[in-house]
Amino acid sequence: MLYIERNSEGKIVAVSQKGDGLGAEEKSALDEEILQFLAENGDSDFWAKILSVSDLGIIRILEDLVDLLVAKNLIMYTDLPEDAQEKIRERKKVRKKMETESLVVDDIL
Repeated sequence: MLYIERNSEGKIVAVSQKGDGLGAEEKSALDEEILQFLAENGDSDFWAKILSVSDLGIIRILEDLVDLLVAKNLIMYTDLPEDAQEKIRERKKVRKKMETESLVVDDIL
């Protein structure tokens, strides 16, 4: 989810991943109004930014799916390519560290 701020005319003036601004409104990253705002504000890289926001959620879903398939014995963890196993192990280590250290990721947009 993204948070937007509007001016007095109701037009979007800012988009962020944190909802700490006064009157911040929650919106989907693929909301038409957000896409229009990014396109109009000359951000030639906005599609990549939108995809990166979306990718974060998809990555977590895929990790959970792999865990579920392994837990139900539908696949073996060792059936995954070695590179995939290593990346999953690395992400699990980072998430464990985040739980204990309360790491915070700043705005992407």
